Amino acid sequence: MLLYDAYQAQADLLAPARVFADFWRAAFADTNFGPAANSLFKSIAAGAELFSRAELSHSRPDYRITEASVESRDIAVVEEIALEAPFGNLLHFRKAANLQQPRVLIVAPMAGHFATLLRHTIRVMLSDHDVYVSDWKNARDVPLSQGKFGTDEYVDHLIAFLDRIGPGAHTVAVCQPCAVLIAAVAVMGESHHRATPRSMTLMAGPVDTSVNPTEVNRLANQHPIEWFEKHLITPVPQRFAGAGRLVYPGFVQIGAFMGMNLPRHLRAHMELYGHVLRGEAKKADAGRKFYDEYFSVSDLPAEFYLETVRKVFQEYHLPRGLFEYRGNRVDLGAIRKTALLTVEGEKDDICSIGQTMAAHELTPGIKPFKKKHYVQPGVGHYGVFSGSKWAAQIYPLVRNHIQASD
Repeated sequence: MLLYDAYQAQADLLAPARVFADFWRAAFADTNFGPAANSLFKSIAAGAELFSRAELSHSRPDYRITEASVESRDIAVVEEIALEAPFGNLLHFRKAANLQQPRVLIVAPMAGHFATLLRHTIRVMLSDHDVYVSDWKNARDVPLSQGKFGTDEYVDHLIAFLDRIGPGAHTVAVCQPCAVLIAAVAVMGESHHRATPRSMTLMAGPVDTSVNPTEVNRLANQHPIEWFEKHLITPVPQRFAGAGRLVYPGFVQIGAFMGMNLPRHLRAHMELYGHVLRGEAKKADAGRKFYDEYFSVSDLPAEFYLETVRKVFQEYHLPRGLFEYRGNRVDLGAIRKTALLTVEGEKDDICSIGQTMAAHELTPGIKPFKKKHYVQPGVGHYGVFSGSKWAAQIYPLVRNHIQASD
């Protein structure tokens, strides 16, 4: 049985058990039969909830962004598809007010999760910016008739998105797409594209993974690319719109991520069990929301996954000057009018210090006064673009960078 079929068969078999667990959770969550009985029934309810929640979703969660705080007033926000492309939409968070704010494209990672993982990034930036995001689609929902999706097509999508936003926009790439964004900006700069962005901010992204390698980098180099293709690539089952498309499944990626920090995830679920058992609703809801997002997975097109492993993590195409677009070498020196800011997290174990900063050395066409670098103390990977330190310490630097380049 193929990998994806085996996974789907297991999910189908467990579905009735999860329905049964939901029943017990609802039945015993609120009891009043005396202290001893209540404790037993609440334990059953808490355990049933953990079992029923331990499943993956393959649908994009909602962004849940309906308003933005602008100069101490709340303004309604509406999600609009500004441009629909085969493998992703350009999503615009349009404010219900006529404001003159810098237009920013947030380039979300295509790395096993949906762009909603950047919900807090978007919400914070909406205060001072007209925000767009690359809302990537789940590859298993994209019909084969739409063709393939590799790094060339990724660059095509970014150029089309920026062209739709128009001249004078800015870009912020989070994690995995940093290398591809640099390539896209270089291609646009070389052709003097009208929508070449005024600035790019690269946050915790693998520009040069030969610098200070992490466990992620070491895992990518344990096997030749043929091993990844043989063991991790599988066709989408017939029941889905993308039937037959070769993908790197999101459930494999989430398994790898959890395996890297398994004790932490086990501890988090035991803490959730305790919060539910003790009726600590606020703490329990925080844990639920995190794992609802974390367990929402998206499949990657096989071409893009394999090219990323080979070009970024194994052969270091960007720093070696080997990165190609449509058969031609990408000249990073063609980036001249786009200001550069790189941001890294001191404790990032996915993209370590130095890997993103490498962009400065690779872009000699950008004047030194248009380049800035910042390392945020005390944060890991996700803390660079989400959480209190992102909002209070990193975001003001990003905002100032954009304003100075606008």
